[in-house]
Amino acid sequence: MRKICVVTATRAEYGLLNPLMKKINVEADFELQIIVTGTHLAPEFGSTYLKIEEDGFVINDKVESLLSSDTTSGVTKSMGMTTIGFTEVLNRLQPDLIIILGDRFEMLAVAQVALIMQIPIAHIHGGENTYGAYDDSIRHAITKMATWHFTSTETHKKRVIQMGEDPNRVWNVGAIGIENTLKIPLLNQTELYKQLGLNPKYQLLLITYHPETNSKTTRVNEVLNALRKYTDYNLVFTKANADNGGRYINELIQKYVDQNDNAYLFNSLGQVRYLSAVKYAKAVVGNSSSALIEVPYLKTPSVNIGYRQAGRERPSCVLDVDIEENKISEAILNAINYKGEFNRIFGDGNTSNKIIEILKNITSYKVEKRFYDL
Repeated sequence: MRKICVVTATRAEYGLLNPLMKKINVEADFELQIIVTGTHLAPEFGSTYLKIEEDGFVINDKVESLLSSDTTSGVTKSMGMTTIGFTEVLNRLQPDLIIILGDRFEMLAVAQVALIMQIPIAHIHGGENTYGAYDDSIRHAITKMATWHFTSTETHKKRVIQMGEDPNRVWNVGAIGIENTLKIPLLNQTELYKQLGLNPKYQLLLITYHPETNSKTTRVNEVLNALRKYTDYNLVFTKANADNGGRYINELIQKYVDQNDNAYLFNSLGQVRYLSAVKYAKAVVGNSSSALIEVPYLKTPSVNIGYRQAGRERPSCVLDVDIEENKISEAILNAINYKGEFNRIFGDGNTSNKIIEILKNITSYKVEKRFYDL
């Protein structure tokens, strides 16, 4: 039986990985190991590891890594703590394979430990571009340390191969988040509004705004000022992530919420409430990758603000706008009135089954690979 270790550091990441974790857990050929780290263990982000346990999973270990800091030096020190913590945990658990999703700084630390310990990595969502965040470089670095690759589109598959990865080790399986988006039973609007404490007379705007980590300024006030014009909407904010600048953004959003009766801030909505909010929102606003990938599948338009997601593939229902108050306000209005198509470019929602079958058919779990020349 092969020990498959899934690492998760954030609420959003776990929501995407949940269906795959469930399938690994019941697969006779596999033993599921789970390690949680990052914001999962932080009360200020909702201690979301509890949700993993509520879902019936056994967490094999927790690696404390998050400093109470909002600086670049704080992030790099967190990476150091993650490296030390995972060195001890992986040495004890001895997994046959580690599954890493995406591009978080925590995952870079995990990947380098796995590389040195000669534990093969299966990387999900490689080959994508996000020029506005250092996640872009982290994602490509993990690609070079990973042994097998599961991409979300053919373009991303070709990009991973372009980086020297053997085509026989790269599969386009679609975006893993589409599975939940299409299959999870969602709340009705009345129940959603009741659980979130929203004004039933108002429609909903859902907002998530993360730092642009390749920029030295957040300009979140431009976003908040644009939203002041939408006083007859429920403005539902989810917190920014733990990247440098994230706590500062959350502080400003909290002040805005305290001053505006139609605004609400949540540490974490959880998967069901988040997707339900997407379904009933007139628009999703901010710079989260979810707005480009999963949101269109629920036929909700998005306003993508700034440079964070620049370079990422997106359908026509995503309206891009610079970080300028008047432009953001106008883009939100255009999204509310959007009548166009909702293109589905990230697969059919069967990603976890495809990954399971591929992992079962790999005969040897070894790190060794060679550079593939085009």
